[in-house]
Amino acid sequence: MTNNYELYKVFYWAAKAGSLTQAAKALYLTQPSVSHAIKQLEDRMGVTLFYRNAKGVALTQEGKILFSYIEQSQILITLAEEKMEALKNLESGELRIGGSDSLFKHYLLPFLEDFHVRYPSIKLHLKHGTTPEVISYLKEGRIDLGVVRMPIVDSHLEVTESTRIQDCFVAGERYAELKGQTMTMEELMEYPIILFSRNSRVRMAITELFEKYGYELKPDIEVGSVDLLIEFARRGLGISFVTREFVSKELKEGSLFEIELDVGIPASKVGVMNMRNMPLSTAATKFMELVR
Repeated sequence: MTNNYELYKVFYWAAKAGSLTQAAKALYLTQPSVSHAIKQLEDRMGVTLFYRNAKGVALTQEGKILFSYIEQSQILITLAEEKMEALKNLESGELRIGGSDSLFKHYLLPFLEDFHVRYPSIKLHLKHGTTPEVISYLKEGRIDLGVVRMPIVDSHLEVTESTRIQDCFVAGERYAELKGQTMTMEELMEYPIILFSRNSRVRMAITELFEKYGYELKPDIEVGSVDLLIEFARRGLGISFVTREFVSKELKEGSLFEIELDVGIPASKVGVMNMRNMPLSTAATKFMELVR
């Protein structure tokens, strides 16, 4: 037995029990093995750590000083083992997820609710940001998982496709004459267009689609949240480009209707990303199982 940690462990239990025999029982060792370990430690340090008495063994002055340090380390190790067990069993810990406000609210919320019901002791931390920001958070170790629109091309990241969503143009009652019509891009651009801010993946996708057909899509209004896109369209300020699944309630109740275009708008994929070749925590692994 030459490992320093093992020698200190034997020393700790011998000092705690005041008996080499009791220390041997606690460590599932033979009494000669315990005596040999104590002798090795004393030889290495060049001091006597124990003296024998009628009850077994007691610490020398040097032994008491060593024990004051070793006791602290043993307590910390025990706490660490207990913490790891709790984390493994999802009795404590945290789950940190990055994403946009809209994906949190309209897509991720049911999964977060389910996860919280299953593992109420796990703390949830949601960090809001654009796709580039979420990628930075992940690489900096500030989050465990990121929820973003795909595609994401980065060799350091692993992205698991979770679901597909469909973007579309919507309008409120002020533009009721457009219901049931199929419009061209040119016709659509005659109306006020409301788009999400420039750095969003949604904004880039619709801009590229119009450019593909030779049009430059210039918004009359730019907003920074999906809720404002919905509310502005509902109040008749213009025609908003939103994700259909995020306005399902408004489409169903009739406060908004979908504008039909004569060209198809490609569906988008939502993915959950994590750092490649980095182990996920138990909490993150369980969450990934839910969203898959």
